[in-house]
Amino acid sequence: MKSYSDLIEQTFYFPTKEFTVKDNLLNFHGVNLMDIIKEYGTPLKLTYLPKISENIQYAKQIFNAAIKKHDYQGTYTYCYCTKSSHFEFVLEEGLKNDIHIETSSAFDIPIIRSLYDSGKIDKKKIIVCNGYKRPLYVQYISELINDGFENCIPVLDNLMELDYYHENIKKPYNVGIRIAADEEPNFAFYTSRLGIRYGDIIPHYKEKIQGTNARLKMLHFFINTGIKDSAYYWSELSRFVYKYCELKKICPELDTIDVGGGFPIRNSLHFEYDYEYMAEQIVRNIKWICQKNHVDVPNIITEFGSFTVGESGATIYSVLDQKLQNDKELWYMMDGSFITHMPDVWGLSHKFILLPVNHWDNMFHKVNIGGLTCDSQDYYDSEAHIGEVFLPMIDDEETLYFGFFNTGAYQESLGGYGGIQHCLIPAPKHVIVDRDEQGNIVTELFAPEQDSESMLRILGYKKA
Repeated sequence: MKSYSDLIEQTFYFPTKEFTVKDNLLNFHGVNLMDIIKEYGTPLKLTYLPKISENIQYAKQIFNAAIKKHDYQGTYTYCYCTKSSHFEFVLEEGLKNDIHIETSSAFDIPIIRSLYDSGKIDKKKIIVCNGYKRPLYVQYISELINDGFENCIPVLDNLMELDYYHENIKKPYNVGIRIAADEEPNFAFYTSRLGIRYGDIIPHYKEKIQGTNARLKMLHFFINTGIKDSAYYWSELSRFVYKYCELKKICPELDTIDVGGGFPIRNSLHFEYDYEYMAEQIVRNIKWICQKNHVDVPNIITEFGSFTVGESGATIYSVLDQKLQNDKELWYMMDGSFITHMPDVWGLSHKFILLPVNHWDNMFHKVNIGGLTCDSQDYYDSEAHIGEVFLPMIDDEETLYFGFFNTGAYQESLGGYGGIQHCLIPAPKHVIVDRDEQGNIVTELFAPEQDSESMLRILGYKKA
């Protein structure tokens, strides 16, 4: 029988840029994961900060190359969607790369204020304010603009939102309009609940924006599937650009489009996606449609959340025990929970790259992975490329450790970081991994494993 190492090398193009094996131990972006485990234990979440900057710079490179190749007379701007991960260390790393920010809720705005107070951004930073806005959100946006954040752009999501800005913003200001795109054909409903429908956009501009302190600066396009090479994506993008052209002819201030819905990230070692081709086709299609309609091409903003931070993350566990529950179903019980630590797995059947950290020279077998909660849905039994999970056989001499990779986006916010989890399973410790000026790996414990005292305070058994 072959070793686990043989299985992976014969099934995939392996090693990869991100994953290598040395002395039968897995390295992630050149980081020996066993060294991290020995220092901090499991379960743990890990964020490798240099990957954030790497992806930002890559996206900038390919879009600017496409702009140059096609002699596109517009600029490219990279925005980070804070909803993917709100942690300060993520924003701090991203902002090293001259990026701008997209917000989703009222509580994003105090983060903007904090970044400004600490000198990490100035008042010229582009702040794209998305989402359906409750009263506190529009209040905070208005205060931000009144305080001199000249490039704060509220993106209108409904026909009434503008009324508050007209009444409360005391100077000329920019706005965007989110278009309600059609959903993917197999979706549960036809048109997105977010944004303003196509037929209402020009009347709304003429009735509520034209001739006021508000300047329509941007049209916003977003579809849930993200940027994919599909007939659906190109059809919706073209429809959107045609609407930009129609509106541009009566609205000279309009000079920007926001192409929301980001690049995908790797969820399998079999993952294939031509990022350069997609960037080039986006630029090319926009230019072609604008030339056909005799209007100037817009500046392009992209909003990348998962692409920015997702591939920087890993979640590491150990196998506590193995249980054979019938003649063929073998369970590896792990020291964590999918429901609480990686809710995408449980709620959306999302798949991540799964690899062992050690025992690469051991033989392998098919397993199911079980979480610690009492819920029957707390398990993992299939990968993105195959309907089964294979891991090395365990032995009595050394614990088997394994990790789920590219888990850096959404897991903490969906799981309720620092709150109460199913069966009171604690939030795992979180370790930040970076490199110093000499390229040496440095680690920092951002947060210890959640303790019972914090849970008792939340539940009311202990007073703060």
